[in-house]
Amino acid sequence: MSADSDALIPMYSPFFGAMGASAAMIFSALGAAYGTAKSGVGIAAMSVMRPELIMKCLIPVVMAGIIAIYGLVVAVLIAGKLHSASEGYSLYQGFVHLGAGLSVGLSGLAAGFAIGIVGDAGVRGTAQQPRLFVGMILILIFAEVLGLYGLIVAIYLYTKTS
Repeated sequence: MSADSDALIPMYSPFFGAMGASAAMIFSALGAAYGTAKSGVGIAAMSVMRPELIMKCLIPVVMAGIIAIYGLVVAVLIAGKLHSASEGYSLYQGFVHLGAGLSVGLSGLAAGFAIGIVGDAGVRGTAQQPRLFVGMILILIFAEVLGLYGLIVAIYLYTKTS
């Protein structure tokens, strides 16, 4: 970079990248925590009637935890590219990293909410009618893929700064 282009980079550019990494982790962890808590309540209620189904019905909790991993991956990728403005971290890079973090974070939050609600109702229903289990798993997969879509978009955005 020339001295002229360095002068055009605002010193607050890395702030947006840091916010992207934070948003990725915070929102996806919130979604995972909600999904885990809501599904856990359903498992606790279901286990009173059918304790032999506890291990089988832990699947929603595992799927909710995967949502946080999506956010962690993007947050680590963004943090790895984060530099000071004097090292050439542009406002464009900051905005793209913010967009990537929000993409995976907010889609992870939505997916976590869906997993929690479906997991709670699904494990309670499975305790009463075991044939509901396969349907619950299919709906959980559709909820999980919402977070995966956010991860894909985030990684695509992340590669735009290379």
